[in-house]
Amino acid sequence: MHLIALAIALLVALSVDRWWGEPRARLHPVVWMGNYLGWAGARVQQRTVQTPEVRDLKAFGLAALAWCAGAAIVLVAAWLLQAFCLALPWWAAGLLLGLLLKPMLAWAMLKNEVQAVEAALAESLPAGRERLRWLVSRDVAQLTATEVRESAIETLAENLNDSVVAPIFWFVLLGLPGAALYRFANTADAMWGYPGLYPSNGQGRNWAWAGKWAARADDVLSYVPARLTAVLLLVVAGARGLASAARLRTEATKTPSPNSGWPMAAMALNLGVAVRKPGVYVLNPQGRAVQPSDTAVAIALASKSLFALVLSAGAAMVLIVMSPAL
Repeated sequence: MHLIALAIALLVALSVDRWWGEPRARLHPVVWMGNYLGWAGARVQQRTVQTPEVRDLKAFGLAALAWCAGAAIVLVAAWLLQAFCLALPWWAAGLLLGLLLKPMLAWAMLKNEVQAVEAALAESLPAGRERLRWLVSRDVAQLTATEVRESAIETLAENLNDSVVAPIFWFVLLGLPGAALYRFANTADAMWGYPGLYPSNGQGRNWAWAGKWAARADDVLSYVPARLTAVLLLVVAGARGLASAARLRTEATKTPSPNSGWPMAAMALNLGVAVRKPGVYVLNPQGRAVQPSDTAVAIALASKSLFALVLSAGAAMVLIVMSPAL
């Protein structure tokens, strides 16, 4: 019955995400995680050498300790909440677990933000750049319209993993504690996982060593989901996606991140476009320039990937429940 409750919870979470979107900030667990990480990060920075070239093991240790303390709190809270839910009748457990799972994934918000970038670009290039600024940490001031679209599509693909596939993957494996731990790790990486000064304007904080633990933890937890996201994107693209599979690894490993390149490369190959981060990498360089219509196609592929993932997870749970061995 627990697996049935988990399957119902997944459907409830996705339904709430579609129809109601994100909870208010004061009620959002990921916002609470961010508040803790902001508080702890400020205290770590008080003891961090503000020179990226210095090997600052003290900052590394303090940040790792703060990360582990936060992760422990998240795990215990999620485990207690899940235990309470699973003590209820299966239908009530599924409903309540779904409401608790919803904040750990954010497909509707991601899709809407990417669509908003395209809508803003239709008004003007400055409007498109400003809207993209909500989604990315890079400098957008000099981006062309093509580069704005490339960045939006890259963000869609990368966050399809971070905000959707990975939380669901860990929920299916470990329940609510798994999804909550992943969201904590991913939020910590977003806030702490920079290779040097951030912001890079001379006023930034040094995360070169203080952020290493958070960055590596997110790398580990995202390793399988990122590759699963890439496979899903290729499969739902049909013949074109399967034909591009042989090139996936080559393109995916061009990015500095060990994980983000996989869904981004799969999306670029599916669309037949080149996407880039100026001065860092170019994925599928022989592809054509991104066009306005590619944004809608990319969103459709991401939606199909999510459907395929949920269908596969649901089928696996049903088969386990129906198995005579169990």
